[in-house]
Amino acid sequence: MIAEGLRRAWKAISLGVYFLYELVVASLRVVWDVITPTIHSRPGVVAVPLDAESNIEITLLANMVSLTPGTLSLEVSADRRTLFVHAMFIDEVEDIRREVKGGMERRLLEVTRCRSPEPDLSPGPSISR
Repeated sequence: MIAEGLRRAWKAISLGVYFLYELVVASLRVVWDVITPTIHSRPGVVAVPLDAESNIEITLLANMVSLTPGTLSLEVSADRRTLFVHAMFIDEVEDIRREVKGGMERRLLEVTRCRSPEPDLSPGPSISR
C-alpha cells in the first residue's frame, strides 16, 4: 500500500516535470514562429483516440493539452472516445497523436490508475487543414 502511494507520487512528479518541459519547448516554438518573418505554422485539427475513461481523466488531459502553447482541446466526441485537438504545428498527424497519447495521456493515466496503461496508437479519423 505504501509502495503504491510512493509509486503514484513519483509518477505525479514525473508528470509535472514532463508537463513543464513541454510548456517550455512549446512556448519557445510559438515565440520563434511569432518573432521570425517566415511563418512556420501548419495548423490543423487532429482526432486523438482516448484511453482515458473517467470525467477527471478526460478533463485533466484536455486541460493539459489546452495549457500547452500551440495546442487547444476543441471537443470530446459524444462517445467520449476521441479528443479533437487543434495544433499550430502539424508536420505529421501521427506525431501529434503520439505526443498526446504516449506523452501526456500515458503519464496522466499512470497517476490516476493502479497500473500503467498501454496506449492505443492506432490511427484515428483524419485531420482537416
